[in-house]
Amino acid sequence: MEAEKQNRPIGVFDSGIGGLTVAKAIKGHLPKEQLVYFGDTAHLPYGDKSTAAIQAYSVKICDLLIKQNCKIILIACNSASAAAYELVREYVGSKAHVLNVIDPVVSYVAEKFAGKTVGLIGTKQTVHSNVYRKKIDALGQGITLKSLATPLLAPMIEEGFFNNTISESVIQTYLSDPVLQDIEALILGCTHYPLIKEQIHAFYKGKVEVLDASELVAQHVGQVLEQKQLGATALKGEPHFYVSDYTVSFEASTQLFFRQKVHLEHYPLWE
Repeated sequence: MEAEKQNRPIGVFDSGIGGLTVAKAIKGHLPKEQLVYFGDTAHLPYGDKSTAAIQAYSVKICDLLIKQNCKIILIACNSASAAAYELVREYVGSKAHVLNVIDPVVSYVAEKFAGKTVGLIGTKQTVHSNVYRKKIDALGQGITLKSLATPLLAPMIEEGFFNNTISESVIQTYLSDPVLQDIEALILGCTHYPLIKEQIHAFYKGKVEVLDASELVAQHVGQVLEQKQLGATALKGEPHFYVSDYTVSFEASTQLFFRQKVHLEHYPLWE
């Protein structure tokens, strides 16, 4: 029975392709774990949606992931982590362990940047929720957080505009904002942003540490599996991908990420 529990999949969900950065990191870090991924492509981006809407989408997605018998449900989206984590945890109860992408980043910042100034870029939902500020302030480590909403970045990335001159000028405009002056590290507060990490690195010329949540979250998932003794003993199957709205660009991005042919299953949240 115990082995059966261990070999249940890890569920990961996001509004679109951003969470794939986290799913890929988990795959690299925990090769025996089977993944079930849900991209809510019908409602992306979450960053400009209301808290109530994000909560409604998240609960519906969790219904599917619970049906898929997931042992862990990871909210691989900062906007949904900010808006729906507590609700989802209550809703899922003991059926699965619910994790978010914010807490592992906050822990890392506390460990490495006490008494320093740290920047944060993210969607309007994430920045205006003040979730990072509240969690960082609660640690009492004297960290100053400077936050900037960067709403054009996630839709730009979803549309495939990264590593080109369009993304270059949008990124430079945001990062040049006076709000982000004198920071020693920058939190990429959206799981889409690792896709433009190199361009952000280049902008700072190595003077600012760019914090990519995907690696930190993958390590955190590994620690939770170890603590709960839920690590898989053998890989049960390939990753399974669901989308609420089938798009060719999502399929192309997924194949690019996982370097293999993927089958997307269409699963509308509302019939």
